[in-house]
Amino acid sequence: MSERKKKEPAAAGESTPKKRAASSKKTASGTQVPAASVEAADLSDTVNGAEILKKFDKESDFRTLAGFLGKFIAALAIAFSVFQVYTAAFGVLDAMIQRAIHLGFGLTLIYLLYPTSKKWPRDKLHPVDALLAVASAVAPMYILITYQQLVLRAGTTTPMDIAMGLLGIILVFEAARRVVGLPIVIIAGIFVLYAFAGPYIPGRLAHRGARLDTLVGHLFFTTEGIFGIPLGVSSTFIFLFILFGAYLEKTGLGQYFIDIANSIAGWASGGPAKVAVLSSALMGTVSGSSVANVVGTGSFTIPMMKKLGYKPEFAGAVEATASTGGQIMPPIMGAAAFLMAEFTGIPYARIIGAAVVPALLYYFGVWAGVHIEAKRLGLRGLRKDELPKLGELLKKSFLMLPLAAIIYLLVSGYTPMRAALIAIVLSIGTAGAASLVNWSRKRPVGFRWVDIVKGLEAGARGALGVLAATACAGIIIGVVTLTGLGLKLGSSLVALANGQLFLTLVFTMFTSLILGMGVPTTANYVITSTIAAPAIMMILTKVNPGMDPYAQAIVLPAHMFAFYFGIIADVTPPVALAAFAGAGIAKANPMKTGFNATKLAIAAFLVPYIFVYSPQMLGIGATFLDMVGIFVTSSIGMIGVSAGVMGYLIRPMHLWERPILFIGGILMVIPGAVTDAIGLAILVAGFLIQKFLKAPVPKTA
Repeated sequence: MSERKKKEPAAAGESTPKKRAASSKKTASGTQVPAASVEAADLSDTVNGAEILKKFDKESDFRTLAGFLGKFIAALAIAFSVFQVYTAAFGVLDAMIQRAIHLGFGLTLIYLLYPTSKKWPRDKLHPVDALLAVASAVAPMYILITYQQLVLRAGTTTPMDIAMGLLGIILVFEAARRVVGLPIVIIAGIFVLYAFAGPYIPGRLAHRGARLDTLVGHLFFTTEGIFGIPLGVSSTFIFLFILFGAYLEKTGLGQYFIDIANSIAGWASGGPAKVAVLSSALMGTVSGSSVANVVGTGSFTIPMMKKLGYKPEFAGAVEATASTGGQIMPPIMGAAAFLMAEFTGIPYARIIGAAVVPALLYYFGVWAGVHIEAKRLGLRGLRKDELPKLGELLKKSFLMLPLAAIIYLLVSGYTPMRAALIAIVLSIGTAGAASLVNWSRKRPVGFRWVDIVKGLEAGARGALGVLAATACAGIIIGVVTLTGLGLKLGSSLVALANGQLFLTLVFTMFTSLILGMGVPTTANYVITSTIAAPAIMMILTKVNPGMDPYAQAIVLPAHMFAFYFGIIADVTPPVALAAFAGAGIAKANPMKTGFNATKLAIAAFLVPYIFVYSPQMLGIGATFLDMVGIFVTSSIGMIGVSAGVMGYLIRPMHLWERPILFIGGILMVIPGAVTDAIGLAILVAGFLIQKFLKAPVPKTA
């Protein structure tokens, strides 16, 4: 962060007589603005971001080794990235070989970097972990050495195959526990038990059962289990986009996003909160981690919001909600979007195109909530002298070139892997050119050529969480394909919902939210797309007789629905990791922060239902002008929805006013001329009531 940026928060917190008077007076609505919070909050509120990450993101709780071991791990990570870049540039290897090498590199690094126990030191390598790291290289290497024999045996396993397969499966379980967390291990373990217990299960979930050799062979020596589609996507698209994100971070694009957001929105009412929304939306284009995004931008924006007068619980919630939306924000979105492209067969460019309007509505809803809260508290924006100069920032707009290039390449029909590879080269070239210009002008050089090597190491480290999650999720998929569980669960879900689409959606929502409490988005989507999405597709096919069951109007809404609710679990109590991370930075109550985040993220709970019933919102059967119209009317509707949830529009609301604004807003969000007209009439009525009816009398303490 530049010196100017370090000084800005201090300027924002200066206490002048004018400011004290303004902050302590009552607003027109009778709300007392908390002057103490404006004056008392300072940069000491900023906590150690690394500690927050380690607490809420297991992927960040790794060893830091010095000396030979540290250099060896760095070299191994660099070699991992070089292998991935080489195969992307000159051709991916046979699926099983590519994925085995990918898994071997990843598991070895996980055991070298992540200790077995929290009690073990972070500056030493335990002998047990060293042995496990070696074993992690041996199991995938066995596939490479015996690949021809495995192909010729066509599924027949030898005792050595079973031993190596068991070793590989156990190592995947333990790696997932260390990097991802225990919940996904428990879920995968339950699926494995189901594979053995099939004959003893009553009802429609029963099956003939699986022998040990059959299960091990299916899970470890085919592309239906651990080496299935999820790990395949991790070994190609996802790794390169994570590497791309690592290089963008090296170029300083993250700080540039914050500066741009400050320049655009910092002056408005509640400016820092709107900066949090805008900067996190921009960061979301290159970051697929909610918690990492919270810590990355929240370390700056949350103290600023508190200094301005927002309550800590609200400040943490704003950052958590904005950061979580990064995974649904095109053009990159989260890793699960790449899986969706593979599972559905829909081009990735089409998926990100479908995600545009829902993502914009999500962020517009958060923005509206922030604005309404600022108006309710009577909060100002930042002063002109506290804001970055837009003209100076425009001179650095070349930093956006790699991001603009990747959007263009994806839209132009390039494969995601090729687009990411070109964007990586562009990001390195852009940063290098900027450094040469700085050097020629005798300015501090931001990007050094050694950062190319460091970027390779950072990319490999950043890919380990997704690798472990996709490998463990492959175990779940393997059991599903071996036992036919997917069809059984899908039909059971339809039966439980009595064939009703709405109930099926509700059950899917709760399934995704519960899984999302401890399972990362990637694995969450794998499970729900295997179990719940087919159930939604079954009912949509019945609702639309004669339509191809694999048409985009059937497949895309079903998968996007499961995808959305897997992501929004990060801000949904009782386990809302992104909200808890925001609370840690804000020094706020975690549960209150989670509930505030849920209110701000209301769009994410409504929009998925709407695009299932009205797929025009996803661009299905709609022209560009139709999409613009849908966005405009839906944005107006989101103002009504946010006002109803927050209880304020131009003054505090009576309790009975809230459903008027809320219902009118929902009707405008639903695409259609009739619903738009009715919704607009209701919103106008609500506005007139707000304008001419007196505010409720505040309760006295």
